[in-house]
Amino acid sequence: MTDEADNLFLIEARHLAESLESGLLDLKNHPQDRALIDSVFRDLHTLKGSGAMFGQTELAHFLHDFETAFDAVRDGRLEVTPVLIDLALRACDHAVSLLVDSGAGPGTPLLAELGALVSGKGTALPDWSLTFYLAEDTLVLGGKPEVLLDELRGLGATRIVPLTDSLPPLSELTPDQLFLGWGMTLPGKVGEQAIRDVFMFSEERLRLTLTREIEAEAPDHPGLPVESVTNPARDRAMMRIPAERLDEMMDRVGELVIAEARLAELAAGSGDPQLIAVAEDIQRLATGMRETTMSIRMTPIDSITGRFRRLVHDLNGSLNKPIALEIEGQDTELDKTVIEMLADPLMHLIRNAADHGLEPPEQRRAMGKPDTGTIRLSARYSGAEVVITLGDDGRGLDLDRIRARAEERGLIEAGAEMDEASLRALILRPGFSTAASVTELSGRGVGMDVVKRTIEKLRGSIEVDSEPGHGTRVHMRLPLTLAIIDGLLVEIADERYTIPLAAVEHISELPDDTASDGRTTRFLNIRDQLVPFLVMRDLLDSPGRPGPHQKVVVVTSGELRVGLTVDRIIGSSQTVIKQLSPLHSTLKTFSGATVLGDGSVALILDVPQLVAWGQTLDSREAA
Repeated sequence: MTDEADNLFLIEARHLAESLESGLLDLKNHPQDRALIDSVFRDLHTLKGSGAMFGQTELAHFLHDFETAFDAVRDGRLEVTPVLIDLALRACDHAVSLLVDSGAGPGTPLLAELGALVSGKGTALPDWSLTFYLAEDTLVLGGKPEVLLDELRGLGATRIVPLTDSLPPLSELTPDQLFLGWGMTLPGKVGEQAIRDVFMFSEERLRLTLTREIEAEAPDHPGLPVESVTNPARDRAMMRIPAERLDEMMDRVGELVIAEARLAELAAGSGDPQLIAVAEDIQRLATGMRETTMSIRMTPIDSITGRFRRLVHDLNGSLNKPIALEIEGQDTELDKTVIEMLADPLMHLIRNAADHGLEPPEQRRAMGKPDTGTIRLSARYSGAEVVITLGDDGRGLDLDRIRARAEERGLIEAGAEMDEASLRALILRPGFSTAASVTELSGRGVGMDVVKRTIEKLRGSIEVDSEPGHGTRVHMRLPLTLAIIDGLLVEIADERYTIPLAAVEHISELPDDTASDGRTTRFLNIRDQLVPFLVMRDLLDSPGRPGPHQKVVVVTSGELRVGLTVDRIIGSSQTVIKQLSPLHSTLKTFSGATVLGDGSVALILDVPQLVAWGQTLDSREAA
C-alpha cells in the first residue's frame, strides 16, 4: 500500500471509531433501539474489514472477537447494560490504540470480560418469524427462489407456507412473473444477519418482515398482512480530502481574490468597456469560487462533540458524580481551522465544570438540586460570529475567594475597587491559580489563560458569567471564518482600513456639533437609541484634523454596539485576511491585514475589541 492509501485508511478508520464510540454512547441512553444496535455492529464490521484489507492484522483479529461478542446483543442473547457499554468503550479505545501502535497488545483481558458477560447472560431465544416477497421480475432476470428456500432450510427453517394474497386473477396470470411470497419459522439461535444475508443479492424491491415469534405469530394462512420494507436510499458519494489540500485551495482562492481586485482597479482606470466587462465576469466567478471553497471548509460543531460526550461519560465514573451533558446547536458550522483549535479549550472547560463547578450529589441534594449535575454546551449564530457557551448548574464562582487569591498573587492591589465582571475576568489572567487543589477556589483559574489565548488567537473574545449557587457560564465569540470575508473599506487620515461588513449595522453622517467637542468617546442618537462612538483619529493617533462630513460606522459584537468615526466610506470588497507578524500581533485594535487592488496594505479593524474598548471608556466617563 502507498503512503497516501495508508493515510486515507487511517482517516477513515478514525472516523469509523468516532462513529462507533458515538453509537455506543447513544445506546447507553437507548438500550432497546434496534437501529443503534445495527449501526454499532456495522461500524465494527466495516472497521474490521478495512483493517484486514490494509494489513492491520492485530486490529482485525481483535475486532473479530469484539464483533463476535457484540453479535450476542443483536441476537437478543445479551442485554445492553452500563457494564457492557463501559467494556465496549474500552474495547473501542484499544482498537484506536492499535491503529497507531500495532504493538499495543491483543486486548485479551477485554475480550475475556466481554466473553464472560456473554456466557453469563445466555438464555433460550424465541424463534424467528419470517415472511418475504421477491420482485415480480425475479424469474425473468434469472433468479431462483428455490435456491433461497434451500438456504433458509439449511438455517433450520420450518413450517414453510406459500403466501398467495398477491396472486392476480387467473386471466391476468403470466408464467414469467412471480406473485408468490413465503412465510416460515427459523430457530431463535440463528443470528439475524445470517438470515438477512440470504437475501444479499435479492434486495431490489424485496419486501421482508422478520420478527421474534414472541412478538408476532408466524404466518400460517395466505391472507397474513405483510409489512413492506424497501431498501434505504444509498448515501450520496462522499470523498475524503486531506486538510492540507483544502488549506492550499483556500490560499489559491485568496490570491485569486487579490488578483481580481487588482484587475478591477486597472479596468476601471482604463475606461475600456470590454475590459471592465471581463473584470466583472472574473469578479463574479471569483466570488462563486470563494463561496464554494468556504462552504467546503465549514464544519458543524457536532464533528467534535463526540469526544465531549465520551469525556463526560468517563468523568461520571472517575469523579463519582452523575453528570449529564446537554448539547444545543450541533449543526452550527465554523471554519474547520476554528473547530480544530476549539476542541482542546472546550475539553478543558468541561473538565473544570465537572471537577470543580458541579457539587457532589449529597451537597446538591441539600441545596434542593437534582443529584445529576448538568453541563450545557450551546452554539448559535450571531451576525458574522458564532457564540459558543459552556455552562453548568453548579456552585458558581466565589468572588471573595477570587479577590483574595488575586491579591495574594499580586495581580491586583489590596482593596482595589472592581466590579463583578472585572473580578470574574481575573480567572482568565495568567498565573491566577496554579494549584487548584491547594486553594478552595472553583479551580477555573487553572489553564483558563490558555483557553483565553486560544480564543484570542482565533480572533474571538471570551467572557465569564456566574451566579453563586446556580452555576457558571463561559461565553466565547468566534468569527465564522479565518480566511476571506466581505469588508467595508474606509479612510481615516489618508490611511485605508477594513471593517468586517457582517459586523456593520448602520452608517450615518456625524453631526458637526458632535464632531467638535474634543472628547474621545461620545454618544450618538440613532433611531432613538444612544450609541457610544469612538473617534478613530484619536485612537489611532493620526496626524492632522478631519475634514467636514465625517461618517459614523455603527458596528456590533453580540448585544453591544459602538460607532466608529471615519473620514470617508470607500466601498465594499472581498477581503483576504492575512495574519499580522509576531511584532504586531499584540496590537489589539487590528485583527489582521489585507492586500488591496493597488498592492497596498489595509489593516483590518478588530470589531469585538473596539466594541469592548468603547464600552469601557464610556463606563469611565459616566463614572
